Amino acid sequence: MGLDVVACVARVRAGDEDAARELLAHLTPLVLKIVRSHLPRRTSEEDLVQAVFVKVFTKLDQFGGAVPLAHWVSRIAVNTCLNQLAHEKIRPELRHADLSEDEEAVIQNLAADTGELPAEQSLASRELVEKMLAKLNPADRLVITLIHLEGRTVEEVRAVTGWSGPLVKVRAFRARQKMKQHLAQLLKETKP
Repeated sequence: MGLDVVACVARVRAGDEDAARELLAHLTPLVLKIVRSHLPRRTSEEDLVQAVFVKVFTKLDQFGGAVPLAHWVSRIAVNTCLNQLAHEKIRPELRHADLSEDEEAVIQNLAADTGELPAEQSLASRELVEKMLAKLNPADRLVITLIHLEGRTVEEVRAVTGWSGPLVKVRAFRARQKMKQHLAQLLKETKP
């Protein structure tokens, strides 16, 4: 049987430490998933998860119950990750010299337009996508991750971020354009 979240929140507000541990255990998988998908380069996963839970428990009195607790916590987690990403100065462009040998092979394969990537290059292609995502600003990275990597709908992204539907679509479009520009630049650098 699942946790009665409303009753658990009420017990936490009353100072019940056991209820706080239950709530923490209940919310940890959700927060870990969000943090792992938006983890800034120079921040440890544990530190960011702890920062999210500090905010959740210090602001628990502000939770009114108008939305499910999971949505409220998701929003805090996403905003915490975005704030951390904003604090990290990420170079605005990806350079050919920043790539590993495997990632360079992926780019050369794309430049040669041979179709499907060989299976041994799938990890390198994932790493390349991660590097290209890291070059985006935090909001662009978030929308690409949620829509294209996690397969969420515009409505789900709107619920998590608090952005309007049209804003989600515009940010996704602009982020895809920026990633295409980064890829075009890398392809241009690989051609003789």
